[in-house]
Amino acid sequence: MRVLKVLYLLLGVGLLALVIAEIDLAEVGAQVTRVGFGFAVILAVYLVAFVIDSVTWQMTIPSIPLNGLWAYRVWKLRMVGEAFNTVMPAGGMGGEPVKAALLKKHHSVSYREGTASLILAKTINMISQVIFLIIGFALMIGRAWLPASFETLATAGLAVLGVAVALFFIIQRFGVTGLTGTWLSRWRITRRINDVLHHIHDMDERLIGFYTKARGRFAAALALAFVNWLLGVVEIYVTLVFLGHPVSWADAWIIEASVQLVRTGAFFIPAAIGAQEGAFLLVCGAITGSPSLGFSVSVIRRLREIVWIVWGFALGSLLSLKPGLNRDRDLERR
Repeated sequence: MRVLKVLYLLLGVGLLALVIAEIDLAEVGAQVTRVGFGFAVILAVYLVAFVIDSVTWQMTIPSIPLNGLWAYRVWKLRMVGEAFNTVMPAGGMGGEPVKAALLKKHHSVSYREGTASLILAKTINMISQVIFLIIGFALMIGRAWLPASFETLATAGLAVLGVAVALFFIIQRFGVTGLTGTWLSRWRITRRINDVLHHIHDMDERLIGFYTKARGRFAAALALAFVNWLLGVVEIYVTLVFLGHPVSWADAWIIEASVQLVRTGAFFIPAAIGAQEGAFLLVCGAITGSPSLGFSVSVIRRLREIVWIVWGFALGSLLSLKPGLNRDRDLERR
């Protein structure tokens, strides 16, 4: 497994080297420097998006109230978990166990409830992402500046992602995992799974209960998740404005959609190194006519990611020094 991780990292570094070979680093440096204090605005846009995403997760945890205090607590835990998600080659899932553990330790949210909430939040995020990508690629249709091969690959990738997300949702909504386990347990050779069936059924009940009994929360969380993806478009738009090459909102949407699809497909590469840069180089360069500008946008996003990773790990260090809190005591204080 470690060998594969090293190979994936080397693949990403190799892709990054190929991208760098195509651009003028001096020009990139001049462009990035031009952003100046605009970087604070870019950070502010992403902070709003991150807070919205944290509230989306908060809405999937039925046992905690929907208020500002708990939104702040969930935000801190998500900061830590997402720092791990960014650096670990696990398809954005490497930090999820960290979130569940922190929920349990600091707020007495059980592992089962915490795990269910993370599955729900991830599903909601992916559903909204598919909707966001569909609109983005609809805007791309007929644009002459992208090669036909890219549109074909993007369409195929979006189709695969859409089917995968739909199946993931159906499995949760109708308890397919539990039903399959029950059916398998009837066979002598698979009767040992009875030991874990009650855990599976408990998880199914939590997921199905949210989708059927908390439809208001589900709809609101889905809407908030979509707004979060829209703020990614705002970030691209603002970044290009500060770089001195403003684009239309539609073009900003196309750029963000393309980059997010590539990042999803390159989940096995740590932080999508090289893949993200290549996507910016191709799409943003095609729209603006300057490949170096595309790489500059990627550099600024990497700088933003570094700020968030450092911030997340710093919060994680502080939380590790604190003893576990009693959630009942916290609820009494609210």
